[in-house]
Amino acid sequence: MELIFAIALFAFSSGITPGPNNIMLMTSGVNFGIKQSVPHLLGISLGFPAMILAVGLGMSAVFQAYPILHTVIKVLGIIYLLYLSWLIANSSSKMEGKKVSKPFSFIQAAAFQWVNPKGWIMAVGAIATFTSVNQALTPQIITIASVFLCVAFPCAIVWLSFGVALKRILKNERQQRIFNVSMAILLVASIIPMVIPNH
Repeated sequence: MELIFAIALFAFSSGITPGPNNIMLMTSGVNFGIKQSVPHLLGISLGFPAMILAVGLGMSAVFQAYPILHTVIKVLGIIYLLYLSWLIANSSSKMEGKKVSKPFSFIQAAAFQWVNPKGWIMAVGAIATFTSVNQALTPQIITIASVFLCVAFPCAIVWLSFGVALKRILKNERQQRIFNVSMAILLVASIIPMVIPNH
């Protein structure tokens, strides 16, 4: 029980802090509202625990055998995040009376976990921290993924709700544009710790 509480604490602290998923979810809340953002929210909430299972049960061995593959995924993830930042900065919920962009689908949000650098750090960090070589690995990985599944959903709802609340404050196109550009800059800033190695 103590271990589950520790994993939950780790999942909450890493899941509630600003990162690519949360920034994009909040932006989706501002631009599209709750209903249209639900697939995005579910894609994150289910996609990340699925990623933990996959990494813990097989991908880690692949990365140990081919370390360059992990680097390639990380670089592709950073490039993709920069691209998403550009899309967010240039998006708008209304322009000449019609929508010019659309929210993430469930599949897009779930697939995004695999190119999200923060997601990799969280997944590998959780597996490295909360597993023991003295016990069977599979039940431990399933426990970690299950806890993240329970914690990810409420964390994601908080950020989506925050975005919806902000939508009421952002009264016009200019304010929303400023918000979107600010979120794009914040998304780029969230990449920096992943690019700069720790000394």
